[in-house]
Amino acid sequence: MLKRTHKCGELRAEHVGKTVTLNGWVDSYRHHGRLIFIDVRDHTGVTQLVFDPDQGREMHELAATYRREDVIAAQGKVVKRQSVNEKIPTGEIEIVASKTERLNKCAKPPILPDEARDDTGTVSEDMRLRYRYIDLRRPRMQQIIRTRHKVTQIIRNTMTAMGFCEIETPVLCKSTPEGARDFLVPCRLMPRTFYALPQSPQILKQILMMAGFDRYFQIVKCFRDENLRFDRQPEFTQLDVEMAFVEQDDIFAAFEQVIRAVWKELLNVEVGAIPRLTYEEVTNTYGSDKPDLRYGVKLYDITAIARKCDFRVFTSAIEGGGVVKAIAVPGAATFSRKQTDALGEWVKQFGAGGLPTTKVIAGGKLEGGIAKFVEAVAPELIATLGAGEGDLICFAADKLDVANRVLGELRRKLAGELKLAREGQWAMFWVVDFPLFLWNEEDKRWDSAHHPFCAPRPEQLHLLDTDPHQITAQTYDFVINGHEMVSGSIRIHQPEVQQKIFQLLNISDEDAKDRFGFLIEAMSYGCPPLGGFALGLDRLIMLLCGTDNIRDVIAFPKTQTGADLMMQAPSAVDSKQLDELNIMLKPEAK
Repeated sequence: MLKRTHKCGELRAEHVGKTVTLNGWVDSYRHHGRLIFIDVRDHTGVTQLVFDPDQGREMHELAATYRREDVIAAQGKVVKRQSVNEKIPTGEIEIVASKTERLNKCAKPPILPDEARDDTGTVSEDMRLRYRYIDLRRPRMQQIIRTRHKVTQIIRNTMTAMGFCEIETPVLCKSTPEGARDFLVPCRLMPRTFYALPQSPQILKQILMMAGFDRYFQIVKCFRDENLRFDRQPEFTQLDVEMAFVEQDDIFAAFEQVIRAVWKELLNVEVGAIPRLTYEEVTNTYGSDKPDLRYGVKLYDITAIARKCDFRVFTSAIEGGGVVKAIAVPGAATFSRKQTDALGEWVKQFGAGGLPTTKVIAGGKLEGGIAKFVEAVAPELIATLGAGEGDLICFAADKLDVANRVLGELRRKLAGELKLAREGQWAMFWVVDFPLFLWNEEDKRWDSAHHPFCAPRPEQLHLLDTDPHQITAQTYDFVINGHEMVSGSIRIHQPEVQQKIFQLLNISDEDAKDRFGFLIEAMSYGCPPLGGFALGLDRLIMLLCGTDNIRDVIAFPKTQTGADLMMQAPSAVDSKQLDELNIMLKPEAK
């Protein structure tokens, strides 16, 4: 084999006169009379090869048989190109081939890398996933996967420099259902028992702190058997971190060091001071606990103004103990009646009865929608919202949580359609002071707002017996451009507090012992104050690479139905395997 001396994207004008050897795939083929031009490609780029019969007729005849995606080797002298191709880094040079060799012939490919590059739908995503090995040859996919590698290296280097120890935790664990379904793995050696694939190493990393490791991290696979969305996969990767003898500020400082290192080394961007906003503040001001702060469009409580209006939608909501809130959306006054009616239908999925709107026109006047009902308070309304000419004012009249949710979702939707967020801007912040519990109205019981190991504020421990609803958890999220990147908490480290939390969550002593007995036991043998976080690595790479499809940042992802189209998984297994596991399948439903 002609072994390469250079990669296909490395050669420049300073290499002119050198004899080099390239290996790669045929990216394009052009036969111009006597001369054959072939672009050869590898992960670094492309270089043009020239095959001249004067350099060897046998070689020229072989080159004439090359086709797209054949794997070839070529040796020759680097020369200056007569017409420079400014679109590629190697565009100043070409190689006049003196030897060539086909290393492997490609069957007629079902897709081509440049076809798969087309995001307009020329090639379906199912085709890309079915022939992932071709799809991954695309420069864009190469760039994303290699960016992922760089980010994990930066994280590992930064964590190690801060004194963290990388420790692997088991993939075969105990089933401790806490929300999403577990993936179960039958155990052949202990019939009728099952392992579970970990939803996260949450309990194990707490035990590592009890074991004295002090600072742990792991870039780890996690598994959740749940319905999939654009940013969810059944198996995903997270940076998992736990620290002992710490308070919330210590954890924030450690993570901010990681995020600053990634942004500096990867993007050459200095991350400044990172603000902290409370859960109540972001939900009331932006209608979400993970808002995008690259644009304004704040939610304003205009209940006092709405009381002055003779509009039944407002008055009935207020009389029922609700609120009236509003947002002013810049530039949306151009929306037609049909568009605003469509928005009114769209918000119903979030609990709204509809969407009252009006437009701000010249002279600080209102027009269209419910203008006649709010005309008398127009100056006060416009001033409160900071609205200007060309804005669309949207209202929500309902219970506070419903009004916040409706306008928060509408804010996100319209900001995307109107492109209100500035490209290249990074809005990062912490969300703190989440509630510890959420009331489950359907089951008439408390649920964990995060998970059952989050610690309440020490000064509020007495409220566990009197008013759990008022307890603030020592939990926190980190948000970048509207995406939740990190979730974490200070953990409970006293067994008696943990048992009390289990009781409030309607987890019986028997269930707690069965599901978490080893954790409670470990706590009783000396558990330090501890806390940590998990960073969604897949989501971080999505953000850094500018894609909104999680499957783009994973080398071999699953479809939204959980299928691996390339390996054809999941698949049936033979009866012998099932017999060994003592498993009998139900008859198929008719």
